[in-house]
Amino acid sequence: MRVSVSWLREYVDLPADLPAGDLEQALVGLGIEVESVVDLRETVTGQLVVGEVREIEELTGFKKPIRFCRVDVGDANGTGEPQEIVCGARNFAPGDRVVVILPGGVLPGGFAIGARKTYGRNSNGMICSAKELGLGDDHSGIIVLPEDTPAKPGDDARPVVGLDDVVVELEITPDRGYAMSLRGLARELSHTLGVPFRDPGLAPAPGGTEAPAYPVEVRDTVGCDRFAARLVRGVDPTAATPGWMQRRLTVAGIRSISLPVDITNYVMLELGQPMHAFDADRIAGPLVVRRAEPGEKLTTLDGVTRALAPEDMVICDDTGPISLAAVMGGETSEVVAGTTDVLFEAAHWDPVMVGRTARRHRLFSEAAKRWERGVDPALPLVAIARAVRLLTEHAGGTAGDEILDIDHVRPRTPVVLPVDLPTRRIGVTYPPARVVALLEQVGCTVAHGADRLGEDPGEVGVAAGDGAALTVTPPTWRPDLTDPADLVEEVVRLDGYDRVPSVLPTAPPGRGLTWQQRRRRAVARSLAERGYVEVLAHPFVAPELADQLGLPEGDPRRQAVRLANPLSEEEPLLRTTLLGPLLGIVKRNLGRGQRDLALYEIGAVFHPRPGAGRPPAMGVDRRPSDEEFAAADAVVPDQPRHVAVVLTGDVEPAGWWGAGRPAGWADAVEAGRDVLAAADIPAHRIEVRAAEYAPWHPGRCAELLVDGTVVGHAGELHPAVLAALELPRRTSALELDLDALPAAPVASGPAVSGFPPALIDVALVVDESVPAAQVQRALVEGAGELLEGVRLFDVYASEQLGAGRKSLAYKLTFRAPDRTLTVEEAVAARDAAVARAAERFGATLRGA
Repeated sequence: MRVSVSWLREYVDLPADLPAGDLEQALVGLGIEVESVVDLRETVTGQLVVGEVREIEELTGFKKPIRFCRVDVGDANGTGEPQEIVCGARNFAPGDRVVVILPGGVLPGGFAIGARKTYGRNSNGMICSAKELGLGDDHSGIIVLPEDTPAKPGDDARPVVGLDDVVVELEITPDRGYAMSLRGLARELSHTLGVPFRDPGLAPAPGGTEAPAYPVEVRDTVGCDRFAARLVRGVDPTAATPGWMQRRLTVAGIRSISLPVDITNYVMLELGQPMHAFDADRIAGPLVVRRAEPGEKLTTLDGVTRALAPEDMVICDDTGPISLAAVMGGETSEVVAGTTDVLFEAAHWDPVMVGRTARRHRLFSEAAKRWERGVDPALPLVAIARAVRLLTEHAGGTAGDEILDIDHVRPRTPVVLPVDLPTRRIGVTYPPARVVALLEQVGCTVAHGADRLGEDPGEVGVAAGDGAALTVTPPTWRPDLTDPADLVEEVVRLDGYDRVPSVLPTAPPGRGLTWQQRRRRAVARSLAERGYVEVLAHPFVAPELADQLGLPEGDPRRQAVRLANPLSEEEPLLRTTLLGPLLGIVKRNLGRGQRDLALYEIGAVFHPRPGAGRPPAMGVDRRPSDEEFAAADAVVPDQPRHVAVVLTGDVEPAGWWGAGRPAGWADAVEAGRDVLAAADIPAHRIEVRAAEYAPWHPGRCAELLVDGTVVGHAGELHPAVLAALELPRRTSALELDLDALPAAPVASGPAVSGFPPALIDVALVVDESVPAAQVQRALVEGAGELLEGVRLFDVYASEQLGAGRKSLAYKLTFRAPDRTLTVEEAVAARDAAVARAAERFGATLRGA
């Protein structure tokens, strides 16, 4: 939001010598984010003058229309002769007065202006648009000054277009809707600077009459709890918007359209009340305010035909919807060049409805931005009176005596505030009288009678006895004040955030990271050290993801939590597996030219708890009890932490040293082993065996078990899944439930032997269905205590071994802690290991 300081001064007595830095600091201290404070006098250097267009010659033969103009700039060019300027804009004619920057000047952004030859003609300077002068975003045409502008050719154009002002650009947070108006900002500055404030929202306005200004029926008083309207007849359709109003709108970044429309925008900026102007002659029959019906459509003022949703509020006449309420009007009833009868409408709409409608239609108008942040329901009649007065003053016409005011606004609910709550919450002493004064300064009505606080009602002071409380009724323009915590925040904000000391709490001893946190960090570090790149995916997924992953019917992962207010209607579900969003990131990277990817994510998945009911209502005035926490936690979806890995492309790059190695299912399985090792799970408690589990390839999928419990799956993804997600063949993945892993046992220091090892290799032939991990476990059991280590280093299959047979080669390391082993001892241990494998799996020594 952009506002000029000169406009602010109409409502608040800012010091004449207030530095820009002090103004910025005052706004920041109020919790309002300041994007910039710009002195417009310093943004344009050189000669910026008023010019009058004398002649226009249309140049042809170019790709776009070009005009060669002769512009009278008085004596500013030193010759008194018209200035020759080439311009591409089409919105001006001979006799119009425009803004010209002469050679040597510099526009915002460091754009220097000189004399040059272009399109075959000499161009000495430039005719400027609002965007080129930094006054707004409108670049559709150059600035044409109103006819009533007193400046003559050659005069300095800065005061004419508002470049003699200071402009403040603000980023208004969602809880500060009242600050999206001059009224709200002026009130805030009056608080922090201690200067008088004149509230334009308290201007006298006539109330509603028995006879309505126009027949209107409001069918949904929840979506629209107040609707006001007034008709002005006989307006001069040729009346132009006064220059001062155009300049203020331009500085605010709003394009001037027509006088009635400009007035609605001006009142919106001034009071914070969005309005709409209808051409009364283009409305067919009475108006109806209701929810949209299935199949209805509306062409809005931006020329887009929109399919309406049942939640949308619309204003209708006999032809159907003519306005998307609170967001944008429709084409069929807009004010046009010949409009003589104007119907002004000002209403109060449900902010939740407006926010959802704006997002659904991707239509974030200035009105919608204010409505979803909250608008004062007491403003409609004041805004109507202000708009009618401006229109009749500048375009004539007769304001109707009838005023429509359909009012269903509920009174504000008082909030009970313990008088010592600000002191207890913030740690700064706020005397009761100070709390009352600050809340009343905001506009709250505070009841602090003697029966409640033990004080004489006539005294200003308030005693903070045990249980003393204030009954605070927030003002109509502060819909964000609903709880005691909100009032505490107001006390702190107005008293000054700088008075709150910055004291870091002392960390209690012995409370570092939990073992679960240390485990997650160890797993992340282990994967990163092995070349995997961590990503953070959005936890939201589309309903069709389950089908794309090939999850069978009845799979628990198909039961997902649906969000009541999703960021995107296309992804309304919370993920039940990390693989969906992670594979989406892989696809996005592939689309940007990344072919070799090794990504991982550690995050929560969400499993619903059917039949859990609704959580208990918990306020913010106190800490919930343990029972309330437990009841709420029983409703919250189960959220175990998972780790997932995806690999595609080459895991080892090719180069002059030779061919690379593509990633495969074995790399995903090894990633699972690395995760378990980083989690300090001993190898003898881990088992890897073949499995069938979507979305993995049934013949290339392994399940990982710890103490006989499945904790994850790894392998190559199913070809159908890869085709559905448009991913390369052989893409492999791992997903493992970190929360399902048992706590790591207490590690004891290994015994280190100083005696040499005995290394023996064995190759065992077994059925191809026998898992290598189980054969390794049998070797360990049979070898006994002398076996120090065993490692699978080769898997071989051929016709010589026989159909359905494979060879597993292991490297066995034997060592004794107290002596050097003899050959006989090592061979005996080897034979015992082979015998156990033969007994359990029918293994035979290869070549024996």
